[in-house]
Parts: sequence; structure tokens; C-alpha cells
Amino acid sequence: MGEVVFVSRETDPAESRVAASVETVKKMRALGFDVIVEAGAGAASRISDADFTAAGATVGTAAEAKGADVVLKVRRPSTAEIKSYKPGTAVIAIMDPYGNEKALAAIAKAGLTTFAMELMPRITRAQSMDVLSSQANLAGYQAVIDAAAEFDRAMPMMMTAAGTVPAAKVFVMGAGVAGLQAIATARRLGAAVTATDVRPAAKEQVASLGAKFIAVEDEEFKAAETAGGYAKEMSKEYQAKQAALVADHIAKQDIVITTALIPGRPAPKLVSRDMLRSMKSGSIAVDLAVERGGNIEGSAPGKVVDVEGVRVIGYLNVPGRIAASASLLYAKNLVTFLETLVGKDTGALSVNPEDELVKATMLTRGGAVVHPNFAAADSKGGA
Repeated sequence: MGEVVFVSRETDPAESRVAASVETVKKMRALGFDVIVEAGAGAASRISDADFTAAGATVGTAAEAKGADVVLKVRRPSTAEIKSYKPGTAVIAIMDPYGNEKALAAIAKAGLTTFAMELMPRITRAQSMDVLSSQANLAGYQAVIDAAAEFDRAMPMMMTAAGTVPAAKVFVMGAGVAGLQAIATARRLGAAVTATDVRPAAKEQVASLGAKFIAVEDEEFKAAETAGGYAKEMSKEYQAKQAALVADHIAKQDIVITTALIPGRPAPKLVSRDMLRSMKSGSIAVDLAVERGGNIEGSAPGKVVDVEGVRVIGYLNVPGRIAASASLLYAKNLVTFLETLVGKDTGALSVNPEDELVKATMLTRGGAVVHPNFAAADSKGGA
């Protein structure tokens, strides 16, 4: 019998994704692992127990995690789940370590070796393991779909015998992975799209998708643009001019989508109540950062609320709203990383602490929190 990979059914009722797919089960079997999938784990992602069985997995119960060498999850294991794993088990998941030092200390105490997929370095070698990108891409798409569903007008311009319906005006704040996909999706739906970002280097990407970049393009901006966009923080004077431009622009929009997240820090506030008040009644705002405090003043986690006459969408776990797609991508990220942990000569799990991917993602091992960003808190008793 080979080493065992256990795929959990997520215990959080808000989590609809699963950490394996039919394709990745086949891949893990080819790597030499025996795969056990907890019954019902893929139900919300349209992957049945029969599908997993046909791919070569065994369908089992949560109790069978006790015999696993590797546990694959979407979210960090709960206290109860930790107790069901044997010491030395490798757990790979989205661990959400920032601000959760006590949970990390408990995981370390249980003797688990854990890897946080969201800490994967953004290097060429790890592109196919980048869960932040794979899930943010889908979140950006879904944000536009959710906005369109709440918007009581058509998105594209329609010229009919009965008159012309103007195109919806969509403004995307943040041109990272989620923002760029939101731009592309809104454009496909026929909206007139504009976008902004703190990085002047994003201007070209925004333009390549057919959207207009909104920024104060003065000499300071041009200097930062030629330096690649990361060269220096913009002056207070520039920030004030940019804020005034954005506030004026928001007043003319039908839909605003915010995507700004900073790892380990509260989300920056981008849209104030005054800005929302300036928009037309019935306008829509989508806050993709609501789980980290939100970019939009008044947004509420898990709800659609009316703020100053604007419907503000604050859905949680937006990739999980299209779980069937999100799970396929997430599972592929996981198995690609797992493959790097398998010894080429032995075919068995072999964690190399010097590997750059392991250095970046390993949180706990041998009873301690080993990641330099979180080890200090562990030394203080998980405070």
C-alpha cells in the first residue's frame, strides 16, 4: 500500500469548493498515492462520489483521515479536524495565517506539517500553483455577473426601433488578476469600462482589454510609469488629485467594482459614503475585499445592502459561488505543488526545507511554527 492522500469534505458551511477533481485524483494515483475522498466532498462542486471512485479513489469517512500521510483541504483545518490527524501529516490548504496565530500554534502543537497555498511565491516555476491568481480570476468574473444580476438595466448598448438603451458604465478599482478579469467580463457584456490602479504600469494592461485608464497623468505619474510603477510612493499632492478625479468619475458610473487587497493588512477604503451618495439611485457597487474589512464604506459581509441609494454587494467566498470551476483550478494548483514534494528517486513524500516553494509556504513542522513571518508569535505562546 502506498502513502495515503485524504481529501476532506469542508466543514465550513459557507465553503462549497473541494480540494480534488477527477483529473487530480488520477494524477495522484499515477504518482503512487492511495487516495481517499470523504463522502460528499465534491457534491457542491458537481463531482459525485461515483466520479471520484471511477477515477481511482476510495470514498470514505472523516475518521479515515487518521491514517493519511497527506491531507488536502480548501480551508485551514478546524480544531476538531486537527485532532483527527496523526502527527507528521502534511496538510496543504489555504491556511489564512494572518491574524490567526493561536490557530497556527495549535496546529504546530499537534505535530502537523502545514503548507499555506496562498503564500506561494509569484515566480515562473510556481505559476501553475498560484491559488490567489486562479481564484481571483474567477472572483473578478463572478463580481461582474453578480453586478449584472442586481442591475435593473441592460449592460450593452442596444439600438432598437423603440429607442436606444445606453451601455452601462462600469468602473473597476484595482487592475490585479481579479480586476483585469472583471474588466474583460464587463467588456464582453458590452459595458463601457474604465479602471484605475495605484500602479502606473497597469495602464497598458487595462488598455489592452479595451478599457480606459483613469489617472492624473502629470509629470509625477509619467516618472513613476517609466520606472515600472513600483519605484516610489506617490506624493500627498498627487494622491489628493487622484482621489478627486476618482470621486468625480464614480459619480458618473452605474457599477463600481473594488478589488484591492493587501496580504496581512485590512483592505484599504476606496469608496466613501459621499462617493456612493453621488451615484445615481439604483447603481451597483461590488466589494471583493469585504472579508478583510472592505474597500467600500457600508458594505456588509455576506449581504447585499442599500447604502446611500446604491446596492452594495458584499458576498463572501466569491470563487465558491462558481464552485464547479473554482474547484477544478484549485485542485490543479494543489496537485502540481504536491508533485514537487514527491521524491524523484523514492516516489514517496519528501519535504526539502531548502526548496524555495517549501520555504515560502511551510507554516508548521516538528511541533513549531517555522515560517519566519509567524514564528515570533508562536514563541510568545500564540499571542
